[in-house]
Amino acid sequence: MTRHRYALVGVGSRAQMYLDAIAGDHADVAELVAWSDPNPGRLDWSLARVPALGDPVRFDAARLADVVREQAIDRVIVTSPDFTHAEYLVAALDAGADVVVEKPLTTNDEGVRAIAEAVARTGRSVTVTFNYRYAPRNTALKQLIASGEIGTPTSVHFEWVLDTAHGADYFRRWHRDKANSGGLLVHKSTHHFDLVNWWLDSLPTRVFASGGLRFYGAQAAAERGLGERPERGTTDSPLRDGFSLDLRRDELLRGLYYEQESHDGYLRDRDVFDPGITIEDNLSLVVDYAAGATMSYSLNAHAPWEGYTVAVNGTKGRAELTVVERGAVLLDADGHAVVDPSARPDDVIAEDTRPVGERLVLQKHFGSAVEVEIPVGDGGHGGGDSLLLAEVFAGPTGDPLGRAATWTDGIRSVVVGLSGNRSLETGQAVRPRDLDLGPALAELEERS
Repeated sequence: MTRHRYALVGVGSRAQMYLDAIAGDHADVAELVAWSDPNPGRLDWSLARVPALGDPVRFDAARLADVVREQAIDRVIVTSPDFTHAEYLVAALDAGADVVVEKPLTTNDEGVRAIAEAVARTGRSVTVTFNYRYAPRNTALKQLIASGEIGTPTSVHFEWVLDTAHGADYFRRWHRDKANSGGLLVHKSTHHFDLVNWWLDSLPTRVFASGGLRFYGAQAAAERGLGERPERGTTDSPLRDGFSLDLRRDELLRGLYYEQESHDGYLRDRDVFDPGITIEDNLSLVVDYAAGATMSYSLNAHAPWEGYTVAVNGTKGRAELTVVERGAVLLDADGHAVVDPSARPDDVIAEDTRPVGERLVLQKHFGSAVEVEIPVGDGGHGGGDSLLLAEVFAGPTGDPLGRAATWTDGIRSVVVGLSGNRSLETGQAVRPRDLDLGPALAELEERS
């Protein structure tokens, strides 16, 4: 079996999953030859955490193309901030490497055009790591729809709620600036839009969006009379509360970010009620699909629990998937948020904490509801991460569900977010085909 030579760009928290895979389960087929991050402390800390990586060459990301050629790199993994994805993808492809990239593929029309042009001139492959496709619960819904049990899908209701730990986190870090992340419609919801494209085996044709920054940010805080706030969460200030993130309390966050601030000044724990936040925390979309279905979608980033509900109506019945990923965000005796109730003392666990779990129900016309068994998943993202990594490093194994996602899938998901952002700006419905996508426009054609 071929052992591929990898370079990695961006050594933040998400990159750690790939480092563990290269040094662990997939060491027989992968070697990390070179890596890059603008903060040398993150490289030092990551190597100390995973010494089996050896001594990868360190390089400035601006030299990615040269490093690919000099080090005979086969594949480049891109886990840098979203707005840099297109630049690094194009450089790697033109230098002769294939690319594995975290979602979203890119954050704007220009990035979509650049990637499409690079793929066309190089013929190299781009894998977008949509790990939610691999989660057994989402696979079960895909199989149910594909089986024809509910007939032809006519509409989808999709609600995703982020809790006041995970949801709040997007408003602490670099994602809070829409220029960096594209907002939650691009950074986060691209996962969800990809799932619907995949479930329906169809493509988006029109998007209308509404939403705004209604909970986080300085204006919302002032309207609720929250008063003076600490500038960051890692503080002993009496002003801190459950929305303050203390980086010292988490080994990963402390090592990757808090202890490395002297190198670049990046603060990972900004206050979520700061001025200058430019992304939305409440979003609603109506999306039409080429096959005839319409989706109503909503995202809330300040819910008390985390998970999602999906209902797919069809000509023969309805499928409903309900997932509770985290049942509550609670506070410990010191006022710190705790997202795993089982880690709290018994005397402070709320007895009515929402049970974590998942349930898939099929109900056909003129019939009773039937629960569909979901295989047990193990690991991150509902069990999707380990299955995704196996395909990324060991290669696909003839999956009839087509879970491996290419750059075309990345485009077909991100254009919903891009169209949604345009709709937020104009107040009008937007067709993805009206975006300035250049050669990528052909990827929005319905499958024959």
